[in-house]
Amino acid sequence: MKVTKIKDNKKTEENEWIKFKTSKIHSTGGFAIKDIPKKTKIIEYVGKKVTKKEAEKIADREMAKHKRDKNKGAVYLFELNKTNDIDGNVPWNHARFINHSCSPNAEFDIKGGKVWIVAIKNIKKGEEITYDYGYDLENWHEHPCKCGSENCIGYIVARDEWHKLSKRLKKG
Repeated sequence: MKVTKIKDNKKTEENEWIKFKTSKIHSTGGFAIKDIPKKTKIIEYVGKKVTKKEAEKIADREMAKHKRDKNKGAVYLFELNKTNDIDGNVPWNHARFINHSCSPNAEFDIKGGKVWIVAIKNIKKGEEITYDYGYDLENWHEHPCKCGSENCIGYIVARDEWHKLSKRLKKG
């Protein structure tokens, strides 16, 4: 992976595996430049390390923007560990544009204080790279899913929470 310096001495990846362009799922997405073998580290999710308290304030602020204007206020927080998150809403974090899917071809892997997006199966050139965002059921109704996969549950909720969500949806 090449690293190139950009404005304010921040770094961005020029990556051999992924490029970003308009997505049918949502806004911008990451697409395979070439075939990606299973278990490949595709891109690191980078940003500012923040405390859980700071992350909560960021999330509240961005969700308030989103409630006022659906085109604004994206939350790019990634849970790093019990005390810290990564605020990925920085210009040098292109991984923030990778979309959620209910049938993902990648997953996140956190090791040594780094978050990697890793292929969980072979990904073909041109295919959109997606992973399960792993959201819990809190505020599930605020996160509709538009992945379009055959098994889409309709909301961005972690697969291990689907049975609980299905019960809530049936109740109406």
